[in-house]
Amino acid sequence: KEEKQTDLVVDSFSDSMDTFSTKNLALQAQKKLMSKMATKTMANMFIDDTSSEILDELYRVTKEYTRNRKEAQKIIKNLIKMLVKLGVLYRNNQFNSEELGLVESFRKKVHTLAMTAVSFYQIEFTFDRRVMANILNECRDLLHQAINRHLTAKSHSRVNHVFNHFSDCDFLATLYGPTDVYRRHLQKICEGVNKMLDEGNL
Repeated sequence: KEEKQTDLVVDSFSDSMDTFSTKNLALQAQKKLMSKMATKTMANMFIDDTSSEILDELYRVTKEYTRNRKEAQKIIKNLIKMLVKLGVLYRNNQFNSEELGLVESFRKKVHTLAMTAVSFYQIEFTFDRRVMANILNECRDLLHQAINRHLTAKSHSRVNHVFNHFSDCDFLATLYGPTDVYRRHLQKICEGVNKMLDEGNL
């Protein structure tokens, strides 16, 4: 089953290395799925250079915040699994019309999240962690509804694991706070998000 294959490929990446590369994880997962499913449309999907750079920064800032490399890797691995599985379902026309509506609502909500995240970074004194947390929770709920028929309870728990971390108000307040190390991470994240918005990829 593709879902199981994706999990195994992402999990098989060496945890002993701290040159944790989201791009390598995503590429390994894609190659494994391509070899199993033999669909040409798999070749250019999921995670490009810009989004992998954003994922790398999310990993670094999560590791900084949690002070726990393994937990940070687990969160980002779960995020990659989530993205890859959603991409597999979408590209292989597994969603019915109602689910496609939910996926479109999810995509629009992610776009709103991206615009809000960049705006809060660029415009001083506008950051509101409750607004960010609410948008993230709305994204989570839409994703659960869209994938409900297709993925296991374990996948749903991974979705919760990812969103519970990123929507945590204390984490958001720290990320958008005055500390230099977090400002540097946030700058790189927002530059990447802005680039994806400009290119119409978010």
